[in-house]
Amino acid sequence: VALWWVVPPGSTNTFFPPLQTILERLVALVQTPAFLINVGSSLGNLLVSFVLAGVLGIVLGVLLGLVKPLSWFVEPTLHFFRAIPPVALVPIFVSIIGFGNETRILSITIAALFPTLIAALDGVRSVDPTLLMVTRAYRLPRVTRVMRAILPAAGPRIFSGLEVSLLTAFIVMIASEMLGSSTGLGAGTLLAQQSFMIADMWAGILVLGIIGYASSTLFGLFRRYVLRWYIASQELEKQS
Repeated sequence: VALWWVVPPGSTNTFFPPLQTILERLVALVQTPAFLINVGSSLGNLLVSFVLAGVLGIVLGVLLGLVKPLSWFVEPTLHFFRAIPPVALVPIFVSIIGFGNETRILSITIAALFPTLIAALDGVRSVDPTLLMVTRAYRLPRVTRVMRAILPAAGPRIFSGLEVSLLTAFIVMIASEMLGSSTGLGAGTLLAQQSFMIADMWAGILVLGIIGYASSTLFGLFRRYVLRWYIASQELEKQS
């Protein structure tokens, strides 16, 4: 950032304006309702899709991990669709559903679903068999067994999957907004590039970077809070 601030102020390259110019344009854009609507649309799509992908991924992953015949039947198809690049799914949903906001939420959700689902499935399978035998010996109800034993034991892997899902959701959010959408930061940034408003384009890119960094940081704090028992046990193991 310091080099960007110092080096190019005298640059005459149209496509790389000085950082001062970009920041001045960003301040002006923040004061416009259209820019705020784009930011709100992107944040809303990202949050809704990530929550849906996380909930569905955990539920389906735990279900497949506990019901082995179902896992044997579904898993080959699951790995096939997981191998498809997430961005490649966007045109398919656009051609089937159209260009509405529902299309963007659906494409982001499905693309972000697979990392959490696979992580939850692997996490359930990696639960210590002794722990499962203890829950059966105490005749705990199935729901209690899942909530109090299986999910906490699989928690570290699930959160690793959720972290990948967040990154995937962010990438597909931008791609879905750039493909046939008129709202969102992705659409606004692409429109600025096509209109040769280069300072506006760079301002949009900066805001997208800030959103990506902030969302990753907030998720990291949430992960540390939920898995504080696991992090504490890991630190104790390192000290011993």
